[in-house]
Amino acid sequence: MEGVRGAAVAGAPRGVPGFAERALRMAGRGPVGVALRVGAMALAATAAAWVHRHHDPGVLCPLRALTGIPCPVCGGTTVFIELGSGRPVQALLANPVVLVAGAGLATAPLGAGARWWALSSRHRAWLLATAFAMSWVWQLARFGFI
Repeated sequence: MEGVRGAAVAGAPRGVPGFAERALRMAGRGPVGVALRVGAMALAATAAAWVHRHHDPGVLCPLRALTGIPCPVCGGTTVFIELGSGRPVQALLANPVVLVAGAGLATAPLGAGARWWALSSRHRAWLLATAFAMSWVWQLARFGFI
C-alpha cells in the first residue's frame, strides 16, 4: 500500500499513515511533544465540554453512582470539562490531583517522565498512594462527607 507504512512507534497500530507515525514519535520528545500533548488534551477538553453542554450524562463514577461515595478520581471528567469551558479555577476545585497529574503527563517529554521512572518502584507507589489518599480526602470534603 503506497503512502501507508507500518508504524515504527511502539503501541501504534499497523498501517498508521506517515504523518501520524511522525506525530506519535515526536509526542515523546521535547517541546514539540509537550505542544502535541497539550493540543490533544485541549481538543479532548473542548469536545468534552461541548458534549456535556448538549447532553449531560449525569454521574459517570460507578462507585459514586452505586454508593453515593466519591472515589479518589471523582471530578476527573469535570476537570477537563471545566478546562474546555475556559474555567481553570473550577477545574482546580473539582480535583487538584487530577489537574496536577494531567500537567505532569503533558510535560513528561521535558524530563519529568524520566525523573518519575528514575524513582524506585517503592517510592513511586508511596507517592501514588499519598496522591490518591489526598484526592479522596478532597473529594469527601467536596461532597460534604467530612
